[in-house]
Amino acid sequence: MSDIRLYVAVTSREAANMKALYEELAGLPVGLKVGLELFVKEGPSLLDGIREAGFPLFLDLKFHDIPFTVAGAVKSACYYEPELINIHASGGFEMMKAASDALEGKTKILAVTVLTSLSSNDLDSMGFEGETSNLVRRMAVSAKNAGIHGVVCSPLEAALVRQAAGPDFLIVTPGVRPSGISKDDQKRTATPFDAIMDGATALVVGRPITQAQSPRRAAESILNEITRALNKR
Repeated sequence: MSDIRLYVAVTSREAANMKALYEELAGLPVGLKVGLELFVKEGPSLLDGIREAGFPLFLDLKFHDIPFTVAGAVKSACYYEPELINIHASGGFEMMKAASDALEGKTKILAVTVLTSLSSNDLDSMGFEGETSNLVRRMAVSAKNAGIHGVVCSPLEAALVRQAAGPDFLIVTPGVRPSGISKDDQKRTATPFDAIMDGATALVVGRPITQAQSPRRAAESILNEITRALNKR
């Protein structure tokens, strides 16, 4: 993984004028994250544009299927040369192992543990008993054993994952909100400073940047928080 510590999540709202976003963020050490909603709407041509604009790509499609199908999807995703792709840890060890074995090029793969939109009550209703943090820890250890490079988890579980998986394991955290910013649909959140202090490798931030009056200034503010935390931890 490169030195990118911040991925800006883009949606179809920004896709209407990606050139303006490229210009806003030009020269900053940030990548762009493309999720399922945007990829389904815009298709592979958007990924070509991001690569041509010089931004590292996090292709966030969260593959979850039988091992054979996920392995094929991973191979196809690597064609676009993303820096990061991901799968769901809940697909199980064999699926994660198949995904890891299918990687090509320099792409690294992450396993999504528990979505940051889910609360403890949500998980209980889905049949997952016990503390959310313990579930995330077990998933992270399983992912590491399957050859996965890291996980996507809430910043609230970053410290626990770092302790369980070691210093070289990648921890990418969505659900990051600067102080005073709306949490939107995220239920388990932290500030950028706290997320990095707790062991996160990189952060994913969307609306607080893309919907800011000045996306560049918003991104710079978060990058400054990240730098302060890295210098302190």
